[in-house]
Amino acid sequence: MIGDQKAYAIEITVANGLPSALSADPRFWVKSPLYVSYDSSSFRTVQMGIIHRIMPSDEVRVKVWAVPTQPGYQTVLGGSSAITVIDARGDIVVQQAEVPTTLASSERYDTPEWWDDAKFGIFIHWGVFSVPGWGPVGRYTEWYDWWLHADGKSSESWNYHRDMYGEDFVYDDFIPQFTASKFNASEWVHLFANAGAKYFVLVTKHHDGFALFDTANSTHRSSYHLGPKRDFVKELFASAKSERPGLHRGTYYSMPEWFNPDAGSYGFGNWPGHLARSPYNNKLEPYTGRIEGKDYLQEIQLAHMMALAKDYETEIMWCDIGGPNLTVQFAREWYPYAESQGRQVIMNNRCGALPQFDTPEYARFSSIQNGKWETSEGIDPYSYGYNRRTKAEDYRSASTIITTLVDIVSKNGNYLLNIGPTGEGEIIKPMVDRLLEVGKWLAHSGECIYGTDYFFLGAESGDIRFTRTPTTFCIIALSRPQNGMLVVQKSVPVLPGDEIELLGAGEDGRRLHQENRKV
Repeated sequence: MIGDQKAYAIEITVANGLPSALSADPRFWVKSPLYVSYDSSSFRTVQMGIIHRIMPSDEVRVKVWAVPTQPGYQTVLGGSSAITVIDARGDIVVQQAEVPTTLASSERYDTPEWWDDAKFGIFIHWGVFSVPGWGPVGRYTEWYDWWLHADGKSSESWNYHRDMYGEDFVYDDFIPQFTASKFNASEWVHLFANAGAKYFVLVTKHHDGFALFDTANSTHRSSYHLGPKRDFVKELFASAKSERPGLHRGTYYSMPEWFNPDAGSYGFGNWPGHLARSPYNNKLEPYTGRIEGKDYLQEIQLAHMMALAKDYETEIMWCDIGGPNLTVQFAREWYPYAESQGRQVIMNNRCGALPQFDTPEYARFSSIQNGKWETSEGIDPYSYGYNRRTKAEDYRSASTIITTLVDIVSKNGNYLLNIGPTGEGEIIKPMVDRLLEVGKWLAHSGECIYGTDYFFLGAESGDIRFTRTPTTFCIIALSRPQNGMLVVQKSVPVLPGDEIELLGAGEDGRRLHQENRKV
């Protein structure tokens, strides 16, 4: 909103088309503020974008805020339109009329501004699978039930389960052991905030079909009806909303379920949708809490997603796997509903339709991406879910997490770092320690992470990464410079007379460098 008007952000890229060979001459730089507007038969600008600096061959992106000139929820970009750039005196520097534009649709959404600026979030994989908390090295422990049935006789999973629990112990026998006796919603949200995260995403239902919220009468396979009989989504969201209101709240939701018979007609691949058979005696295993006669897509999947959207007011719908879905139907309700409440919401590319961002998993892009993306991976280098086999020294170090975050942000991405609590709901000390170390770094250097954009001329130079804001340019070294000197072998938007500040140096460090702050 701009004042009392609902405004739309129109992103405009402005380039200095002069060749990079002229970068050494400040006369060819844009050094004084320029103001950008967009006006058409459908929109008028209410807040201009501001450009402070562009070096030759560089580009910067600005957001122009505009309001519709015609009433109605759906407004069309285009028609008679123009982009105008003026200087501080109001003189037109450049104007481009009849700008080619794209139709804006109520079923096509950009990422919210808060998500673009947030950069860093916490993923939480927690559920019944956290009780055994075990998996073969290099595998996801949250897939415990699947590995047990899919790996076959005498596999590592098969042997481990038999030796630890016995051949007659089925996966659903873990449900009463999912006590969450150490879960403290307030402690969790304060930890996330102190880690420097701006949002979190809680696994509300994984592929085993066990939910952490009140599933009403769609199914009773949930922590609200079974086990601890608590609504953990409600508890965590309420704590975040009241104690850390700046921390955005998101929900992971698995679209299919491995062994739910209601999903049988929609089954595929590793999600067949039929009851599991014991890997030891071939007997059918129960699907505890299931209510028979439900249409999986309409009465379970869509019902759950709508509940998370409306009853719990999730801001992020982080789907997994995809497959058969009713996502378009969901989105047609969710987006207008959230907008009517003044909330900006977002959905990933795994919901099956209308993706707003890509989701590489335990991987990241090696170069700048124009589209928004988010890497997710665990502090555990092999698993999202808690794995009791992982030694404290094997978890990703704070230094590794920070350098990964910097690299991702420099390439226009977000970083969703996962923790795996135990079945009791404890976030173990090695994870806590690393999160707090990351938070300590972000406390003094976060201005080069939050709210930044990428550097058009390249995200990196050797062990250096670049980010920018409208008024600053950040040079981040991923390793300590040798001989106390950082050498940047790349043209960057820095001019004689600019001041350089060493973030995190403290007042003593800043005074120490005072004489050398001018470029």
